Amino acid sequence: MAESTPSSIELDPMNVSVDLCVVPVGLEGSLAPWVAICHELIQDSGLEYELGPNGTAIEGDWDAVFACVKRCHERLHGEGVPRIHATLRVNTRVDREQSFRDKVPSVERLIQR
Repeated sequence: MAESTPSSIELDPMNVSVDLCVVPVGLEGSLAPWVAICHELIQDSGLEYELGPNGTAIEGDWDAVFACVKRCHERLHGEGVPRIHATLRVNTRVDREQSFRDKVPSVERLIQR
């Protein structure tokens, strides 16, 4: 079996694509107002994003993306949410540039064969 060797791939800045789902816990009613608050923060961040039915895809510089996730938590707690359960899926790729917007069309091309 061939042994992997480290390469000298440039990682600064480290780009990341995440899928964020934030669920306030301890409150009744719709999640929509809370999602709207986070959506506004994500939009104001200037990062690429796409709102989905079960989360929001966000991509950009590692530090900027995670700062945005932190701001969502801080803002919701500041609005009175006592507890937040969040799921965060993280994807990094260093062998080539790829946006989350590229992934679905690549699968759709295969399905249409």
